[in-house]
Amino acid sequence: MIKLRSYFLFLFIILFIVAFKFYPFEDHAKPQVENTVPIDIPELNPLLEIYKTIEQYDSILSSEIIESGTVGAAIVITYKNQIAFQKCYGVKKTGEKDSINKNTIFRLASVSKTITGILAGMLSDEKIIDLDDKVIDYIPGFQLKDSSNTHNLTVRNILSHTSGLVPHAYDNLVEDHVPFRLIMNDLDKVDISAQPGILYGYQNVIFSLYDTIATINTSKKYADLLHEKIFTPFKMTNASTGFDNFKKSTNKALPHNGSNGKFKTLRLNNRYYSTTPAAGVNASIFDMSQFLLTLLNTESTAINNNVRDIVFTPEIISPLKSNYLRQWDNVDSKHYSIGWRLIGYKGRKVAYHGGYLQGYRAEIALCRDEDIGIAFLSNSPNNVGSKSVPTFLNLFFNLKDNNEI
Repeated sequence: MIKLRSYFLFLFIILFIVAFKFYPFEDHAKPQVENTVPIDIPELNPLLEIYKTIEQYDSILSSEIIESGTVGAAIVITYKNQIAFQKCYGVKKTGEKDSINKNTIFRLASVSKTITGILAGMLSDEKIIDLDDKVIDYIPGFQLKDSSNTHNLTVRNILSHTSGLVPHAYDNLVEDHVPFRLIMNDLDKVDISAQPGILYGYQNVIFSLYDTIATINTSKKYADLLHEKIFTPFKMTNASTGFDNFKKSTNKALPHNGSNGKFKTLRLNNRYYSTTPAAGVNASIFDMSQFLLTLLNTESTAINNNVRDIVFTPEIISPLKSNYLRQWDNVDSKHYSIGWRLIGYKGRKVAYHGGYLQGYRAEIALCRDEDIGIAFLSNSPNNVGSKSVPTFLNLFFNLKDNNEI
């Protein structure tokens, strides 16, 4: 009898275990998700954030260009790794119908310094040319009027306009087409304002010693270095250096001068091409878009953050004349770094440079904090160029500060 009861008890336990294992109890605390399909929620296009800003800016700029009688111009704005706005205006030559397009090349004038700055940052990062190397170590026989300046002048000094020489030394000789090697030989006659690194004094000739230094140290032509390090990896397919490359291009904007809507075409001239690092680069608005996109893209393989930090670190306070930034509203600070001006503006650090040569105007600016960039090119210099960058930054920063972006 006892054995029978034990048998039924054992059978009951077995049946209970089987029932518990296969009965579909629900676990409300831990819902099963392994068979669910994730919902793909598309991200909003960041360009929608600044659509109204772009629309307003386009209206303002277009009106300015029409009212000023600007012959030809091109503008690009980049935002969060995308081209937010790109537009071309007018023609390559007044009186003709050959329109400016995104591949039309202009002279960058002093905006060329920004490209030199990036190259210098790269070569410094690669331990090829240290910014604190002495110029005299690269150029045998180099001599300034003061022996102390001769021996203490560094690469950093020449690229940040802190050489100690009086401003714009020998620009007049460049204008008169004196060969650069002859100008270099006369640098010992230029007056000295201060020891290197103390005072800001804008230069084109001294800045362009970087060409000689880079060529001696790498055994490569400066133009080849720009193509290898910047033009090709940055995808600046129209960019070049030198007068011959500009002259032979079939898609170039011709220079003009004049005012009040009355502009005349000027003959091409090769002034300042002898100072390539300072003012000898040619580029289209497409090239400038790629330049900005690459500089602002922290994931780009063409440039690293260390190079950015080298280039965009302030080197010297740059007291500019009041009319230089007259279109900017309440500038907080003004510095020069390696080939770039750094403007403290509305609580941000804006890297900026302008360029002017007879018949051409170029402007560029970027704000790394906001991931925004802008470039403007024109073949008929007037006030539109000086307004192009600050007008947009005012609109963008104001809307950003008001939480409308």
